[in-house]
Amino acid sequence: MNESNESNNAQSHLSETLFSSLNLSPELAKGVAACGFEYCTPIQAQTLPLALEGKDIAGQAQTGTGKSAAFLLATMDRLIKHNAPGWKKVNQPRSLILAPTRELAIQIHSDAVELGQFTELKLGLAYGGTGYDQQRKAIEEGLDILIGTPGRIIDYFKQHVFDLKAAEVVVMDEADRMFDLGFIKDIRYLMNRCPKPEKRQSMLFSATLSFRVMELAYDQMNSPEQIKIEPEQVTASKVNEVVYYPANEEKIPLLVGLMKSMEPHRSIVFVNTKYEADKVWSFLESNGFPSAVLSGDVPQKKRQQLLENFQQGKIPVLVATDVAARGLHIPEVSHVFNYDLPQDREDYVHRIGRTARAGASGDAISLACEKYSFSLPEIEEYIDHKIPVDSISSSMLAELKPPVKRPSRDRGGRPGNRSSNNNRRGKPHGGHRDGQRRPRRS
Repeated sequence: MNESNESNNAQSHLSETLFSSLNLSPELAKGVAACGFEYCTPIQAQTLPLALEGKDIAGQAQTGTGKSAAFLLATMDRLIKHNAPGWKKVNQPRSLILAPTRELAIQIHSDAVELGQFTELKLGLAYGGTGYDQQRKAIEEGLDILIGTPGRIIDYFKQHVFDLKAAEVVVMDEADRMFDLGFIKDIRYLMNRCPKPEKRQSMLFSATLSFRVMELAYDQMNSPEQIKIEPEQVTASKVNEVVYYPANEEKIPLLVGLMKSMEPHRSIVFVNTKYEADKVWSFLESNGFPSAVLSGDVPQKKRQQLLENFQQGKIPVLVATDVAARGLHIPEVSHVFNYDLPQDREDYVHRIGRTARAGASGDAISLACEKYSFSLPEIEEYIDHKIPVDSISSSMLAELKPPVKRPSRDRGGRPGNRSSNNNRRGKPHGGHRDGQRRPRRS
């Protein structure tokens, strides 16, 4: 249970509120204890008492603060303490939890499994890229809680695999990201098929409660309580940041040179495009750094295997586009390299947030090249501090071996045969960054 576990194990980030004081159902209290949780994080301490009373919540909290445990415990407690309506059909879930990316949906489900291990609640996942028939069958056979991404869920909904007439609790996680990925029409479509706001409990969580997020909240919720957890600082305190200003032709030699001198045991190299990801991968492979590529069109099954290999240390370096900046909770990432500076200032925070988790320290190294250095002033304004600058000496630039030849990619992390994106079931389609198919509008 990575996000919640990391947060609850970082003692300096805990409140004085005990989980035992919340009057959770015995099954859930036992699950919380089994996870080793005793004190709530600030977002849990402020939202759970209200949510357990049935109130709607619009919460502002950053990734890694334990918000998934907050809405999961509130949701499961309500379903346990309230009997399902007598008219409910098998294929009518009692709760819908929406996430913007596959990785986040999978993580929420994993957290739910741990917290609800002593309950009889049935949990299910629906997300693009894999398992089309398996997911469909699980929904048809009956779920209490359906967790997933909007595209795949709408796909099943329009085929009448399930309906939302019995949905007692609806959760929207990372609502700001829903906007960024173009999901808001999908969200409104699903919300309008649920019981009216006053007939259900709704919870929304976002990194910022911006005007557009609150407009969605007031439109789709019943007088939500606003809870804002302001971070002490935007970036984690134990991230050691540095920026270099290489010429474009120096970027690869500098990256390889830095990696050789720093000897990171587990690192993520962020790039802005899939083309650049392939290029960086080929040089890292040929210069002694076994690596894999993670981008939006890696098939889901292979993506999960790739991440598992990375977590286990079988692959020491992950070259990733911003699909990996949110929703991934990978322990012990020692270094984050911004090979390309992100064009969105918030993405910088999410990227470097992959390291220095759970109170650990980490390094974030950024290359402000000729193409992307224009992003730096806006990033520094957002994080409210200047990133220390280090100079580049000739000794830091590695002598490179030629890049390995790159056959067409199979999107399984390492190059191979290119797969088609036209398979109707489970294959990524263009348009959505999480690789989901956009359903036709009825």
